[in-house]
Amino acid sequence: MQRVQGAMSVFPKNLESIPEPWQLPRQDLRSCLINGELRQWDGPCQQVTSPICLSGPQGAQRIPLGSFPLLDATTALDALTAAVKAYDHGRGDWPTLSVAERISHVAAFNARLRACRTEVVRLLMWEIGKSLVDAQKEFDRTVTYIDDTIDALKDLDRTGSRFTIVDGIIGQIRRAPLGVALCMGPFNYPLNETLTTLIPALIMGNTSVFKPPRHGVLLFAPLLEAFRDSFPPGVVNAIFGAGRTIIPPLMASGEVDVFAFIGTSGAADSLQKVHPRPHRLRLVLGLEAKNPAIVLPDADLDQAVRECVAGALSFNGQRCTALKIIFVHKAVAEPFVAALAAAVAALPGGLPWDAGVAITPLPEEGKPEILSEMIADAVAKGARVVNADGGATEKTLFTPAVVYPVTAEMRLYEEEQFGPVMPVVTFSDVSEPINYMTASCYGQQVSLFGRDPVTMARLIDPLVNQVSRVNLNSQCQRGPDVFPFTGRKDSAVATLSVSDALRAFSIRTLVATRENEANKTLLREIVHERHSNFLSTDYLF
Repeated sequence: MQRVQGAMSVFPKNLESIPEPWQLPRQDLRSCLINGELRQWDGPCQQVTSPICLSGPQGAQRIPLGSFPLLDATTALDALTAAVKAYDHGRGDWPTLSVAERISHVAAFNARLRACRTEVVRLLMWEIGKSLVDAQKEFDRTVTYIDDTIDALKDLDRTGSRFTIVDGIIGQIRRAPLGVALCMGPFNYPLNETLTTLIPALIMGNTSVFKPPRHGVLLFAPLLEAFRDSFPPGVVNAIFGAGRTIIPPLMASGEVDVFAFIGTSGAADSLQKVHPRPHRLRLVLGLEAKNPAIVLPDADLDQAVRECVAGALSFNGQRCTALKIIFVHKAVAEPFVAALAAAVAALPGGLPWDAGVAITPLPEEGKPEILSEMIADAVAKGARVVNADGGATEKTLFTPAVVYPVTAEMRLYEEEQFGPVMPVVTFSDVSEPINYMTASCYGQQVSLFGRDPVTMARLIDPLVNQVSRVNLNSQCQRGPDVFPFTGRKDSAVATLSVSDALRAFSIRTLVATRENEANKTLLREIVHERHSNFLSTDYLF
């Protein structure tokens, strides 16, 4: 394996040389949250090592961080039982609370979350190698998302805070919870994308079990008490361990009503099949993507290069929204690739807390080897790595590689690399990348680079029927969080955004009666005396 040039100076020689604000004592998590109690675990544990390494005579070695419980299926089922009991077929205290009361619990949790910023940001850097700037953005974006979710629910509730009379029928339409939600987030955004499903599920009245990803568990340790203290027993349950051991029994029980999962389609498919009542199971899935960029001959190449680098290599390309393949017209391919290679070669690699760092160590074991194999396959079939030191590695640090020209016979053409490798494909007619997208099993986003309004318009119209977001002269991305985030084909099920998530975790429900004096008196008495949390004309401010 090639070694990153100068990488031995990137990794520290000892822990003492790490700047004091970013030093991290060992974190041994020994509890899970079940039915409002931090249950201690005395069984086997998973050792956690950081993608950050120490250099030495034997080469760079991962730094041990701590450990977390490898719960058994029995304990995981205890957590599910607690959530089922708290929901109680919709009769529990949580699903029957008023919207205002549920909002107050979520707001209390968000206040506790804010107080954990320094600790969670530090753990994001150590556990998954996210840069300080990106870790801070993930944390702050999550806090803002929760605030925005509260505001969105208030707007939604205001719409439902009136009665409608149609054809002699009086009705009030509101949204009601679905049941028990199982929420599982990904390692690349372990805090944000876990809570952006968990919080909407909770605030709509569902109870929950959540399991963090394998890489990104320890950062939830400081949040367990916040969950315990902010929500009634059984409403939030946190479990840890090997997903293949503890998740299938939960699905097989038939007690999960909503499955919110961000990860691979293979894992999602296998878990769906275990559920004995699949037609009752609501799915909220964020899966793979192979988002292309299409660089037209009239594109502003400086802008296209800048956006492609950011889109393909932010957080080392470990994002479902990352640009994972670039189609460039043959007329501008050579200058574009030359500029792209120079821009990538200039990206500084280093440790997460280094000022201005762009490339950081990869958390997944064996990921550099997988990326190297994909590059080797492309090179063997006629491509080359065009940027200096592209594809060189030192343990967990992988230098980004621009691979050109990529063709259909290569793995990089169709496989999602989910890492810092940029395949570049040339085309003569724009129908070629369009046909690629049509044949692809993925359909999340695309980035179009060009300046002619007629040409761009003619591409926009068919592409909005292939993907769920078309980005003009800009990278693919999820935000702002008020915009819908979803995908077509195998890339997603359901839509997430601040408002869409509230709908994904609920169902429209109404109470109706015939319009006559007796029924109007009944409704008036229920509303005025506040006998019901559902039937209400309260206006939330």
